[in-house]
Amino acid sequence: MPETPSSLPRQTETDSGDPPQSAGSQQQELGRRFGMRDGLYQAVTQGGGEQYLSAFALLVHATPLHLSILSAMPQLLGVWAQLVSVKVSHWFPSRRSQIFWGIAGQSASWIPILALPLLWPELGPWLLIAGVALYFTFTHFTSPAWNSLVIDQLDSNERGMYFAQRSRVMALTSFLALGLGGIVLTVFEHRQLLWIGFAVMFLTAGFCRSASLFSLVKVCDIPHHKSTDNPTGFRVFIRTGISKDFRQFLLFSSLMHLAVLMTAPFFVIYMLRDLHLAYWEYGSWLAAGIIGQFVTLPAWGQFGDRFGNKALLTFTGLLVPILPMLYLLSTAWGFLVAVNFFGGVVWAGLGLGLNNYVFDSVQPTDRAKAVAISSTVNAIGWALGTLIGSWLISSVPASLQLGALDLHPASNLPFLFFLSGVLRLIVSASLLRTFHEPRVVEFHAHHRLLWELPLLKPLRQLSFRRR
Repeated sequence: MPETPSSLPRQTETDSGDPPQSAGSQQQELGRRFGMRDGLYQAVTQGGGEQYLSAFALLVHATPLHLSILSAMPQLLGVWAQLVSVKVSHWFPSRRSQIFWGIAGQSASWIPILALPLLWPELGPWLLIAGVALYFTFTHFTSPAWNSLVIDQLDSNERGMYFAQRSRVMALTSFLALGLGGIVLTVFEHRQLLWIGFAVMFLTAGFCRSASLFSLVKVCDIPHHKSTDNPTGFRVFIRTGISKDFRQFLLFSSLMHLAVLMTAPFFVIYMLRDLHLAYWEYGSWLAAGIIGQFVTLPAWGQFGDRFGNKALLTFTGLLVPILPMLYLLSTAWGFLVAVNFFGGVVWAGLGLGLNNYVFDSVQPTDRAKAVAISSTVNAIGWALGTLIGSWLISSVPASLQLGALDLHPASNLPFLFFLSGVLRLIVSASLLRTFHEPRVVEFHAHHRLLWELPLLKPLRQLSFRRR
């Protein structure tokens, strides 16, 4: 969301649902390698494709309403695909087969995303929304089986580090793809052939996504966990299969998505239309967030494995409200880049905590259901947030005067960003205290954990060395 380790102590409590294979077995290693390579190819697709969908929407004359729908509708359709994915998983001979067809569908979806808006420009924004909805439907259809397969290759006390390393690889690759994408668009824009630049990027994104299939064929699927007394249906699972802590976590996650998505679709309007940034400047702003993720993901993974994902969510949940408020202070390009770098740092930790808390809170037999349900509530918050944002964008004033304070930003969007920050703060302050850490982890007071945070810990270590 734009504004997108050292040795660990062993757990004293084991996860009885983990697969019986040893952590260093050949099959587990192949599964881990697939997860990493898939992340690399997916990152090219994200950095050179997904990140520029909003910019392409502006090229085909999308309005703020179109951008809101572009952000919300694909997620809602995609989350239904997750629920369907779990329901029809028995139709496929293995999870690997289900993942294969999902990735193939994602790869092919880039053709209608590019072609349809250019062939029928009068319906361009709506055809783009339809193509993106198809893409994310396949993406979400793959998600439960993918998570279930990869999680089975990992011990419960190494998930944070693994996904942090995977996210770090993705961040670096996405950063490079994002930078190249900005250069490509700038070159073709100067030649008055911007649509060719998007064609090069989107077709490359589809090709790279399909490259994951070559890594997937080497993975031998671990059989599904056999369910005994665990509930099997979604309704029963929601009533009896999840804890009170997990319910409160879902409420926090969905409302945080609502608060964030009030503004996320409109950053591209603010940067390109209101501030008139060049594509390379916009790409650099996006890249700053990815760099922030890259440099801090290992430390966030270590922090979550050692002190728990709840502690991770607490710190990042209280930092994330500050991010959109900062855009009211300045429009200088260097300042905007610095803010998004800090945003990448915070979102790296928050995203890791939101994902891993789901895995830790349920039994292995229920992980696919938990991922689908978590995605469902997040998508509902996502959709409501974009709709609220699109309504507020026409209601928020373009200037504000309070006594001696007279604010006249480039548009009314910084005020909307500020409102999003206020709502994020309300969500974090009211809900973070209502759920707890599901694993046995090290416990320290929050004021001591503060110095274990990324960027702060190296400074503390450096100060001790100088003494």
